Order: sequence, then C-alpha cells, then structure tokens
Amino acid sequence: MILGRSERGKPPVEPVTLKILVAGGFGVGKTTLVGAVSEIRPLRTEELLTEAGRPVDDTSGVEAKHTTTVAMDFGRITLREDLVLYLFGTPGQERFWFMWDELSEGALGAVVLADTRRLEDCFAAVDYFERRGIPFLVGVNCFEEAARYPAEAVRQALDLDDGVPVLLCDARERESVKEVLIGVVRHAMEYAANHRQPALG
Repeated sequence: MILGRSERGKPPVEPVTLKILVAGGFGVGKTTLVGAVSEIRPLRTEELLTEAGRPVDDTSGVEAKHTTTVAMDFGRITLREDLVLYLFGTPGQERFWFMWDELSEGALGAVVLADTRRLEDCFAAVDYFERRGIPFLVGVNCFEEAARYPAEAVRQALDLDDGVPVLLCDARERESVKEVLIGVVRHAMEYAANHRQPALG
C-alpha cells in the first residue's frame, strides 16, 4: 500500500494535524513561503510600512519591501492523506516578537528562514527555539542576487548544533518548500524520540 492512500473499501483516515512555525528576519520570505505551499488562500496580516516605523524597522537589504506582517501568516498543506500541516508565519520585526510565545504554543517544530546577505537577522529566531527546546531547521532562501554558500558554511556561521538540519530552498517554489516542511517534520519526530522522558517505575 502506498503511504497516504487508503485501501479500496476502507473509510478515509482521520488526518493528524501538526503545527509548524515559520520564523526569521524581516523581509526574508516567510509570507512568500507560506503562500507558495498553502492549499487554502493564506491568511495574511500585512500592513504598509510607514514613515513612523522607519526609525525602528531596519529595511537595509530589503529596500523594495513596502509591507510587513504584523500578526501572523497562516496556511495549510496536506502532505499525505493522513498528515496535515498548519503553517504559522511569525512577524519578523523585533517590536512584534511578543506574539511568538502565543504562536509557538503546541508547535511541533519550526523553520527558521535565512538570507545569506543578512544572516545575523535570524540569530534571534535560532536563539528563541534553542532556549525553548523547540526543534527547528534552517531553510536558506536562495535569493537570485545573493551569494550561494554550502549548507555546512551556513551551519558554522550560525553556530548550529550538528543535529540541526540546514536546507537550501526557494521560498517561491512549492516543491522546494514542501521538501523543507517534510524535513522539519522528520527532524521534529527524531528530536521527540531522542528527548522522550523515561517512564517512571
């Protein structure tokens, strides 16, 4: 039997639903990633950048960006008949980080999206998930004008543990994003198995 297909005559399976966060710096492509893969029309909470926000929003490297996520992006993808992911894109700007605690409740794992031109912008997300014991992988969004680096070079630059996966991706491409999401689910399952508390007895 092929995974994800029920045998003829059997009732459809009730899918397992999992919550995945998509985090990273301002303008790194989180909204694009959720939109590229979501099978429903993504919920977006974007607002226009204003003059009042310029002193607190660092737009260097993303000068063409005119909107920002102020609450979250939300999308859904069915990976298999029995597995559905709910995607929550977090706001990238520091002034909205207070929302991360709410969004991370019940999350299986997270994708930290990175831009090699502004790698330091994802330090806060890496630190956040490390401190809270939430398994994550780093997806390097390969922008056309950005230099390409091997995954291992990115791992060293971010000082990641060997167990944290680093994948190169294109946040605009559905199949590329799917590979990242499959990767974070696998990693989170392995993490859970390795950190399971022994039964008291």
